[in-house]
Order: sequence, then structure tokens, then C-alpha cells
Amino acid sequence: MIRHREAVEIPRDALSRPPEIPALSFVTAALDHLVLPGLLRFTRLGYRARKGSFAPLAASLGGRTAVVTGATSGLGREAAAGLARLGARVVLVGRDRRKTARARDEIRAATGNDDLGVEVADLSLLSDVRGLAERLLAKEKALHVLVNNAGVLENERRTTPEGHEISLATNLLAPYVLTRRLLPRLVESSPARVINVVSGGMYLAGLGPECFGESVGKWDGALAYARHKRALTVLTELWSDEVHPRGVAVNAMHPGWAETPGVARSLPGFFRLTRPFLRSAGEGADTIVWLAAAPEGALASGALWLDRERHPAAVFPGTAGSPEERKRLVEELERVTGEPSGAAADVRKKTSGPERARRPRAIRPPSGTPAPGAPR
Repeated sequence: MIRHREAVEIPRDALSRPPEIPALSFVTAALDHLVLPGLLRFTRLGYRARKGSFAPLAASLGGRTAVVTGATSGLGREAAAGLARLGARVVLVGRDRRKTARARDEIRAATGNDDLGVEVADLSLLSDVRGLAERLLAKEKALHVLVNNAGVLENERRTTPEGHEISLATNLLAPYVLTRRLLPRLVESSPARVINVVSGGMYLAGLGPECFGESVGKWDGALAYARHKRALTVLTELWSDEVHPRGVAVNAMHPGWAETPGVARSLPGFFRLTRPFLRSAGEGADTIVWLAAAPEGALASGALWLDRERHPAAVFPGTAGSPEERKRLVEELERVTGEPSGAAADVRKKTSGPERARRPRAIRPPSGTPAPGAPR
């Protein structure tokens, strides 16, 4: 087993300092609305400019369990390794048993953490997602972190044997079903975190027909992917309203433009053009690990993050989703998956402005429970 005291040095004063609730910076919001400065932040230059302001991640995740989907390569692989370095038990979820086991073995060798699990599931199939949830609930008595990272951008429209468009099933239906089924265990294990990995492409997209499995004429895989990530961001806000008061922080993060196998495969032209400016997968995954471990990641919920900083979830009018569009999204997800959303009653209360003005609420843990983000 990993020796947590040797693996993570935690300054005593860092644990005693009360964390501040992160707020959305006016300057950050303004730069994002100017578009070009916002795009520059997506690059490796943006990450390295921000990195100088990062405080040391003074946290140990010993005794805590994290589940990471899409963990065999790219962002998911780096996130799983980062969580393992902090001492967490990490369950790697992948579609291919051999690749997932190899990722586990390589992370074990790199981090010294032996407490790593493997679960195999094709997340484009809801039957596999439900089976995955059942196995996790049977094997893991406590769940503290869920990272919904798996995603796919399909340049041709394809359907699964269950009849769903494959990217819709993987990018939206799967995290919806998995999260709904695991939320009760996460609440029982609180303080806990859910981290949804989204994409900068959603800034140009609102909720549209691709979120509902409708025919859209000529298929545009990039637009569909962006709309799915917009929908996942909306769910982040709705789930946060539901479970943050009960000790589960739900946040979305944008990794910036990172060099991953998925980008190279699905967007070859973009990859060739931007490769000199792409971040490493580790740089892209840094905020996933930070949201999972840092106290600040529990205090602010329902937010979008890039490089450990809050960003507006929408910068163009009409992309945040109107109350009617949000209500339809929830109703369609319930209808298609058979899973109750838990948030339908609150959908009409949501505003449709580019950025919802919400003061994050701090979690008040039960007596004797560590503060959110505190080591256990």
C-alpha cells in the first residue's frame, strides 16, 4: 500500500487555514466574453500563466474512494494517477479490460499506490452503465469522488444496439444514469464530490436537438459534442442545487485544449493546427484532481472551472438554456433512461442569463464529520 505520509507532504498551517469560497472574478468573466483572450487561456500558455498562482495542494485522500470513467488514456488516465498519488483508492473504468488493467498497473508502478480497482463497461450502452453502478454499490461501501470524464466525438452518426446515437449515449446518458444511481451513496459518504468534464466548444452551443436524439439533417459531430457538454453543465447546476446542501459538491471543469488521443483521432485538422499550443494531458487534468481534493472544491458547487479558477458557464446569449429548454432536457433524460432526475421540480426556477448569479453555499457537515475537503 502507498505510504501516505511519505507520498504527500501537508503543511500544518495549510490544514488549519479556513479556505475561502471561490468567487467568479470580474476580470476572468470579462476576458472570456472578449473571446480571443479566453481562447488563449485554453492553450498551454494559459495554463502556465495560471500555474504560478497555484497554492500547493495540501491534501491527502487516504481512506477515500474515487471513481474515474474513461481512465485508460488522456485526461482520465492522468486524473486517476493524480488521485492515486494523493492516496485515494481509485477505481478505473474503461471499455477494454486489457487496456484498463494496463493503466492500473502503470499507475500503481508510478505512484506506489496498490489500492486501485478496475471496472469494465461500455458507457455507450445503458445496460453496461447500470451494471457498472450495481457493481460499484456492491463493492464500494463508501464513494467520495465521481469523475465523469468518458466522452466521444463521432464524425459520423452511429447508433448503439440499444438505439441511441453513440455520442449522446456516451457523453450525456451515461453520466446521467451513473450519477443518479451513485448519488445516494455519495450523500451517505459525504463530504463528497462529483466532477463533470466538459469542453470549451459548449461556449458556442446551447441545448439543441442533439441533446434529445432528434434528427438534425447533416451530422456535425463537433456540434453534437458541444451540445452534450452544454447539457452536462446544466445538469451540474441542477444536481448541485439538489445535493450540495447534503454534502456533495457538484462542479464542471474545462480542461483547456489538451493533447489527448481523443483529440488527435476525432479532430485531426484542429490537432495539426494547434498542436504546438496544446497542453499536456496532465496539465488538462490538473483541475480535476484539485476539485477532488482541495477544500475549495467543496465550498463552491454548481460552477465551471478552468485552471483552478471559476469561469462563466455561458458567454453568449441563448447558450445557457432557457427554463423551458432545461425542463425539456430533464424530462427527456427521465423518459429515455427511466431514471428520475431529482431536480425536475426546481428547473423552472433557473434563470436563462449567460451567468447565473449564485453565492456558493458552504456545507455544514454533521457533528464529528471532517470539514469538506479535509483529510480523513
